Amino acid sequence: MEIFDTHAHYDDEHFDEDREDVLKKIYNEGVTKCINIGCSIETSKKSIEIANSHDFIYATCGIHPSEIENTEKEIVKDIEEIKQLILKNKKVVAIGEIGLDYHYEGYSKELQQFAFIKQIELANELNLPISIHTRDAIDDTISILKKYKIKKGGILHCCPFNRELVKHGLEQGLHIAFGGTSTFKNARNAEEIVLMVPDDKILIETDSPYLAPEPLRGTRNDSSNLKYVVQKLAEFRNSTSEEIAKITYDNAWKLFFFLKKGQTLF
Repeated sequence: MEIFDTHAHYDDEHFDEDREDVLKKIYNEGVTKCINIGCSIETSKKSIEIANSHDFIYATCGIHPSEIENTEKEIVKDIEEIKQLILKNKKVVAIGEIGLDYHYEGYSKELQQFAFIKQIELANELNLPISIHTRDAIDDTISILKKYKIKKGGILHCCPFNRELVKHGLEQGLHIAFGGTSTFKNARNAEEIVLMVPDDKILIETDSPYLAPEPLRGTRNDSSNLKYVVQKLAEFRNSTSEEIAKITYDNAWKLFFFLKKGQTLF
């Protein structure tokens, strides 16, 4: 059973002591494709370094909403730097993670929305999909998704179990990614939301080192734990783990590489 993790953070400091060992382990356990996600200029560069050092890992570049602290002029400058990183590196396959996050105090809705829109525009310019983060900002996320067409599609990453968000995301051609939260015992609406997503739009992810699934909740997460997510999705969808792994693998391949599985990437 091959697994494709569409969202991980192996550049995170939680892996500093054993990063190579973990990456070797997850590959040996069947995770044969993984996307390492950038959240800032610095982490985007680190994601590229990891991708260039491991054949099965690819990178994204982007500025996470929690990293938005500058003026519009400075945001535009930062996004231009992100653009140059992408243009110089073939293993960058998407822009992200980008979006809105109103969870912590001190944020600016206006600047977050400005950065989100500008990075959607960059994705459209470069013909790349996007990875979308949204937390405590569902209404504004829906509003932006309605207004700005996303040319190459993308992912609602670690998708909140919200009917309206999923409905509008699917209407815009987005994929919906499920991770450890779908296995949590207190996950309200998880089964209903999972069943809303058609076979050709469902993906899996870890968000490692965060959001480890049951029965490992609270521990450091890595891509080998996706077997628990696959099992839960199979249970919800009255399917098998092998079928869920295959469907999500094929969907991710088409989204990120614009090819059918098995065709040459570059």
